[in-house]
Amino acid sequence: MERLQIQNLRKSYQNGVKALDDVSLNLSNGMFGLLGPNGAGKSSLMRTLATLQLPDSGSISFDGVDIIEKPEEMRKQLGYLPQDFGVYPKISANELLNHIAILKGLQNKSERVEQVTSLLQQTNLYDVRKRAVGSFSGGMRQRFGIAQALLGNPQLIIVDEPTAGLDPLERNRFHDLLNEIGEQRVVMLSTHIVEDVNDLCPEMAVLASGKLILQGRPADLTAKLDGKIWRKQIEKSELKNYTQLYQIISTRIVAGKTQLFVLNNENPGNGFEPFYPGLEEVYFSALFGAQNRKMEAGLC
Repeated sequence: MERLQIQNLRKSYQNGVKALDDVSLNLSNGMFGLLGPNGAGKSSLMRTLATLQLPDSGSISFDGVDIIEKPEEMRKQLGYLPQDFGVYPKISANELLNHIAILKGLQNKSERVEQVTSLLQQTNLYDVRKRAVGSFSGGMRQRFGIAQALLGNPQLIIVDEPTAGLDPLERNRFHDLLNEIGEQRVVMLSTHIVEDVNDLCPEMAVLASGKLILQGRPADLTAKLDGKIWRKQIEKSELKNYTQLYQIISTRIVAGKTQLFVLNNENPGNGFEPFYPGLEEVYFSALFGAQNRKMEAGLC
């Protein structure tokens, strides 16, 4: 059952930026990954879903309720971890989570204490619950952010760039936590980190310049590119010449050498070898296609 329905959403700002351009999505329970570069419109979509701003047009419903007309109904169901999550640095994790729980309407003390304790355990913060949140590492703060987002048992969880800046160990811990909470809820993960979506999300979409340019299951999208991605290792000094000759979707530096990844229906020859694509190639090929369409339309 599709619980979150977004139809033809548009949002522009006073500076002329078209942040959302006819965005439509239907989401059911589980993890959904929204990929896109910085400035793609991801945060604008998250803020609109969180009822922090109104769209110019379009509709959003959750479990059949129009959340533009009744934003308070969405707020009852929402857990939100924004990209920049501020805290009171001198207050302990236990005290701050209890304070946020009261603000969220959890007035019964025994129920509130039970839920705060349970969330501190779930996010592996119980042993440091008396420490000031300002002393937490980046990963611990993000786990605290998820704990506050889960207060009140929300059914829609929105997390915006949650693993940016985390070291690999904290990132893995955070992934395990997100995977656990995504089983019985709708969880929208907004990020520009391809590995996050690849590791966590059975469904995904790519947003660029406010438009949805790709949507589907990562495995299906990857399979569609099979036989169309070609790789070659070159000297860095040769890159400019190759850029003029081939549809290069990405480059990587491996052991000091430059690797090119080219999108083409047939082997372009000249020493290129077939490369089975991953989600990163899906992402870059989608952005490459979107950029080409803009150029053809005379918008670049």
